[in-house]
Amino acid sequence: MIVRRSEAELEKMHQANVLVANVLEDLSQSLEPGMTTADLDRMAERSIRQAGAEPAFKGYRGFPATLCVSINDEVVHGIPSPKRVIREGDVVSLDLGSVVEGFYGDGAITVAVGEVSESLRRLLEVTETALDKGIEAVKVGNRVSDIGHAVQSYVESQGFSVVRDFVGHGIGTALHEDPQVPNYGEPGKGPRLLPGMALAIEPMVNVGAHFVKTLSDNWTVVTMDGSYSAHFERSVAVTENGPWILSRPHPSGGNGV
Repeated sequence: MIVRRSEAELEKMHQANVLVANVLEDLSQSLEPGMTTADLDRMAERSIRQAGAEPAFKGYRGFPATLCVSINDEVVHGIPSPKRVIREGDVVSLDLGSVVEGFYGDGAITVAVGEVSESLRRLLEVTETALDKGIEAVKVGNRVSDIGHAVQSYVESQGFSVVRDFVGHGIGTALHEDPQVPNYGEPGKGPRLLPGMALAIEPMVNVGAHFVKTLSDNWTVVTMDGSYSAHFERSVAVTENGPWILSRPHPSGGNGV
């Protein structure tokens, strides 16, 4: 069942997503070679709890941490570890969620550590632009598949591939709600977008083929061919004034949907 959120509910989601965006920005500025992924996780949890919110991921289906940290060929759901050291030239995906008064925020960024190749910088730029293309399709009257079609069309035109096994999702009083939001597919299919719907849009883009596999920890997803991957995510509400990226002010200047 797809739930359409009220103005008051979206405002709480706005607070949760502003917190996620701010913490991710702080982490990206702090990230440097020699840190461990566990260091980043501790920073993320401390920041969320100090803001009076709760981590969305910790304990979710048994996930042991606040932050997902996925490096290089890891696509999503990397488990932080004091043994995993971040190195110069790594590409690090940071995926984070928070809960504010029962409402969820969810976002992700991918960061280059120090100097990386031009091809990897392009991977990050293309993935972030693909997210923007998907968000541009969030218009009243469009269909869910229009989002994925916009993402896939752009990514493939740039010579990269879109992961098929993991998708975006509705978000609200649960981290994952209906509808699923694939990053690929034909336009004009799936539920119609209506005011008050909230969606987490999250392209996962590989340098090589789109095939992935899950490691023996039952969480970490890697590319099948060992190629590098990037991941960007924002939670977005459908409004009459266009897409509301919930970590930003309302596009109308007010709170109305």
